[in-house]
Amino acid sequence: MMSEESEQGSNFVEFRRKVRSAEVLSSAMERLLWSLHFTGRLSLVVQNGRVLKSGYEEGYFRQPSEVGAL
Repeated sequence: MMSEESEQGSNFVEFRRKVRSAEVLSSAMERLLWSLHFTGRLSLVVQNGRVLKSGYEEGYFRQPSEVGAL
């Protein structure tokens, strides 16, 4: 059985892989973001129905008390 900390670590690695490969519009990505409690921003550049670029701004490491303080 995987510990919660190592599961979150592997989820974050999968999240970064999906962002790099522009797989951010899938329902699997939504579930992954939910499980990570991700509070950052995802950005996409789409032209003619194709994702040209994707990225994210880290919000993952914020504590829940800091989110409301922004």
